[in-house]
Amino acid sequence: MSLKEACALDAADPLRFFRERFSLPEDTIYLDGNSLGALPRATPARIAEVVAREWGESLIRSWNDSDWITLPQRVGGKIAGLIGAAPEEVVACDSTSVNLYKALAAALVLRPGRKVILSEPGNFPTDLYVVEGLERLGLAELRLAEPGQIIGAIDANVAAVMLTHVHYKSGRVHDMAALTAAAQAQGALAVWDLSHSAGALEIDLTACNADLAVGCGYKYLNGGPGAPGFIYAAARHHAGLINPLSGWMGHAAPFAFADAYAPAPGMARMLSGTPPVLGLAALEVGTDLVTAAGMAALTAKSRALTQFFIAAMAEQTPALELASPADPCARGSQVSFRHPHAYAICQAAIAAGVIGDFRDPDILRFGFAPLYIGFADAWNAARIVGQIVASGAWDREQFRTRNAVT
Repeated sequence: MSLKEACALDAADPLRFFRERFSLPEDTIYLDGNSLGALPRATPARIAEVVAREWGESLIRSWNDSDWITLPQRVGGKIAGLIGAAPEEVVACDSTSVNLYKALAAALVLRPGRKVILSEPGNFPTDLYVVEGLERLGLAELRLAEPGQIIGAIDANVAAVMLTHVHYKSGRVHDMAALTAAAQAQGALAVWDLSHSAGALEIDLTACNADLAVGCGYKYLNGGPGAPGFIYAAARHHAGLINPLSGWMGHAAPFAFADAYAPAPGMARMLSGTPPVLGLAALEVGTDLVTAAGMAALTAKSRALTQFFIAAMAEQTPALELASPADPCARGSQVSFRHPHAYAICQAAIAAGVIGDFRDPDILRFGFAPLYIGFADAWNAARIVGQIVASGAWDREQFRTRNAVT
């Protein structure tokens, strides 16, 4: 492994020119795009246009003149193309947590008489918290099963199997098709959280026959901090979908201002409040970049990048234990390692210009956004982390206190 080899791989990379479309500090290797994507260079100008011209000059007319009113459907339709869904099956709105609440409540209504939502221990916490919230209302019952025992835990009481496609700590990928089929064989629905896979890995919700899915816009879709998320429902469920947050934008005729709620047809009924125009405008820029690159090319580069990084880390710092699957097809666009002092090593790496992140209790995590991260980045990151571990530079008093937001 060498920098020369890494540079040769970068030179042959068909996606190498996309890096120029992002604003990245020269002295930073950014391996945290799986938490917050980098800023597309086109986003500030687009936001300025929305603020100065569409809002500042056209004022309220822009709901029609600039088509603000259909932003959730327009951006959702673009995201649909990245996750193997039809345009009319996805809307962009709200946060991932809010959309997950909607999806799970809808699943419970679609499966009357069943209350169990099955997931796995160690799933992303907010996913479990959302189920607990439904449980406190007497609407659901949370059941957990280890990954290898999920299929056996599905019974006639399970309304939905709720899983994150790519695990946020390890990067392990669930077999979406197999688990969806297993859930449906028992009469349950499959609800997928795509937050750590949408925009980095090829997903085909239609081929997997998924029922419902949610995801976020601020990771690999580069929509910015707090960007709107998205929600998907297979067209076969649209007629029976119930939105528990039945706001005016989900009404069949929102500007009729009727007292009684009547759900809009299709996925429009999953909207609640007024669309966040600025957030959706930024998300559209990021989504367009991912679309231009193509999910097949992004997936291929993601696997090559992470495999290269694992090999480089094995050479540079064998003291770190690989916590992600070794098979590139079994992990997402991230690589995680274990070390008793992972937090301190992470902080030292950040101070040295390599931004990864830490997950309690001992996970050092590096995300590879294939749109703007290259092989030289991977090699240099491995070299710097290796130097930190070998020198013991992480074992300093200033790195011992866990007081940083990671």
